[in-house]
Amino acid sequence: MLRRFLAALAAAALALGANAQDYPRQAITVVIPLAPGDATDIAGRAMGEELSRLMKVPVIAVNRPGAGGSIAADSVAKAPKDGYTVLFSVNSALTFRRVLEPQGVPYDPMKDLTALGFATRTPSVLAVRPDAPYRSFREMVEYAKKNPGKVRVGTAGPGSVGDFCVQIMNSQTGAGFTMVPFKGAAPAVAALRGGHIEGVVLALGALAAHFKNDVLKPALISSKFPALPDIPTLAELGYRQNLLGVWIAFFAPAGIPAEVASALVSAIEKTVKNPEIAARLIPLGIMPEYLPPGQVQAEMRDEQRRVEEIARRSGLLK
Repeated sequence: MLRRFLAALAAAALALGANAQDYPRQAITVVIPLAPGDATDIAGRAMGEELSRLMKVPVIAVNRPGAGGSIAADSVAKAPKDGYTVLFSVNSALTFRRVLEPQGVPYDPMKDLTALGFATRTPSVLAVRPDAPYRSFREMVEYAKKNPGKVRVGTAGPGSVGDFCVQIMNSQTGAGFTMVPFKGAAPAVAALRGGHIEGVVLALGALAAHFKNDVLKPALISSKFPALPDIPTLAELGYRQNLLGVWIAFFAPAGIPAEVASALVSAIEKTVKNPEIAARLIPLGIMPEYLPPGQVQAEMRDEQRRVEEIARRSGLLK
């Protein structure tokens, strides 16, 4: 009986190795944590098309929005460990929600997901109306100090990147901005344009078209971006900490075969570095940026530490 068991185990191991070497043999699903038409969705589908060309199999985008991206991340963490289900995840599902609502995140991104490569980085931007009574971020801070409680800054929701950015601006400058959460970027922009709030902090992709039409103007950015070279970061203004930005990376379930992971990593690197992808995404406010798996994990650890510090200072964590 023992010999039969060992023989069956060896046969299974050989079959797994053969399957890994033959990878990919069928369609690959890329799970996107946001709704169709979102800038992240557009980026995921654009990269999926290139991955399909490189890997010579269909790459199918599936949208699973909700719970700050954790629904999508959890579905991939629990998917078969065969490399045919891949996550295209925003950082909120990997660091922010893990800090703020650990009981609502049924996976450990460091243990249950395998990083495959960094894909894009999108700066967060503080936007105001062109008719605002301040022409720069410094003037906005001074105005807020002279008018306590009257400078309201909208975000895409509690616990979002924008929420943390407001916390950072207040802690660095003492401005006392009032954070106003909305159910997404679109209603926040509508409230700003309608004069109900004085600013918004959102991903550049949600604001780029409004800047082009001169409906809104940028006042501060989390990191430099080619289309907005004159917009300062907090560091450029002499503050210690920049705003947090939005980044996206590819992941697979933990435990996929090494040969499968290697094939995916190679294809993802080529995809992200393709100039045609950059030409499609940069006008949307999305900058392709490749980092290998080890650096993705380092970025996650560093951001989780920073988010925990900000959350404790602002009273979000006890």
